[in-house]
Formats: sequence, structure tokens, C-alpha cells
Amino acid sequence: MTHTPLRAQWLHLTRQTLPALAAARGWPVSADHCFQRILLDHAFGGRWYDHVAERPAYRHAGPAALTRAIALGEAAIAGGADMAALNRQSLAWRGKGSA
Repeated sequence: MTHTPLRAQWLHLTRQTLPALAAARGWPVSADHCFQRILLDHAFGGRWYDHVAERPAYRHAGPAALTRAIALGEAAIAGGADMAALNRQSLAWRGKGSA
């Protein structure tokens, strides 16, 4: 998959699919930018902005990182990833809580 379809998939996932599921799943976040933060942080294993110099991150992250982030979002949809735990870890990387 080229970078452009990946970006489209990313935007659909984080702007529509995940926010639409948030309330029913009891996830601690519901805004698109929160899902983007969480998934990109985990794709890089730390704060995404330590790895991507320009914004918006999804436009400047490499295809491998975007693919990892999308896969994690899809795992959360399927019940194979805990969005609350992912959020806690993302915040911990940012010094805003503990994992």
C-alpha cells in the first residue's frame, strides 16, 4: 500500500471509526487527536514528536510507522488492544501519569 492510501485509512480510522466506538466501548478518549496521539506514540515506542519533526505527524511519519499505528487501532476495534492501557502509557511517556 502506498503512503496516500495509508493516510486515507489513518484519517478514516482516527477521525470516524474510533471516535464512533468510544462511548460504547467506555474508552477514556473520544477525540480524533487523542486517538492519533495514542496510536502514533505506540507506533514509535514513545512520544511521536520525538521521532517526527514536522506536523501533521501522519503526513510526515514513514509508511512503516503509520502501518503499525493503524494495526494497533484495528486491534483495539477487534478487542485485542486495551485503549485505556494504551492511553495511560502514552500519557506516561509525556510525564502526565503513570503506565
